[in-house]
Amino acid sequence: MTPKKGFAVITGASQGIGAAIARGFAESISDLDLALVARNTDRLETVAADCRALGAETTVYPCDLTSERAVADLCESMLDLKGAPVLLINNAGAFEPGGIRDTSPEMFRQQLGVNLTSAFYISSLLIPPMMDEKRGHVFFVASVASIRGYPGGLAYCAAKHGLLGMARSIREETKDSGIRVTTILPGATFTTTWEGVNQPEDRFMPAEDIARSVIAAFQMSDRTVVEELLLRPQLGDL
Repeated sequence: MTPKKGFAVITGASQGIGAAIARGFAESISDLDLALVARNTDRLETVAADCRALGAETTVYPCDLTSERAVADLCESMLDLKGAPVLLINNAGAFEPGGIRDTSPEMFRQQLGVNLTSAFYISSLLIPPMMDEKRGHVFFVASVASIRGYPGGLAYCAAKHGLLGMARSIREETKDSGIRVTTILPGATFTTTWEGVNQPEDRFMPAEDIARSVIAAFQMSDRTVVEELLLRPQLGDL
């Protein structure tokens, strides 16, 4: 397949699934510049160094994606420098446990901000230019928590259900513009989210497998879109 030229924006790229996706694209797709976005500059630079070593031109953009102003400045900078991206991967997110008895309004708003509103902010600014160019692929890294509820995960489940709904709406709105929209729904993946959990590593999916699924969906012809992809550990959910 002929490589798709342009640049890719990957949020939450400093660790876990986002870092694996960045390294995977650097290794697998030529002629695709990478824009890595996250709050932690040091970790972003580490991932960027790996991507550059693999041959990808990589730029680091430290940003708090829950800040509307910061995201607006970020997108203005990227669009002025590179134009519309060919790929946007909304991966940024975080999990904080809590049920109906111990989820405060502040925590609820924070979980929606990190897992849902941040994706809206950047998507609302980058997808319209992609539509104008009539090309591009948008990924939302959601969760199995987008399709089922978990005890002790009230705010996270609410946010991830919302993320899937937003992705489905954007899919319908953009399909006539040549934009593909894919939602990835991974189960338990071996990342820092699961630190301290008394389970062996082989009970989890490796983040690299999630990255491979994103790359495979991206590499399909423009005539085909993977709308939603559910991934679970072989032994099922934890």
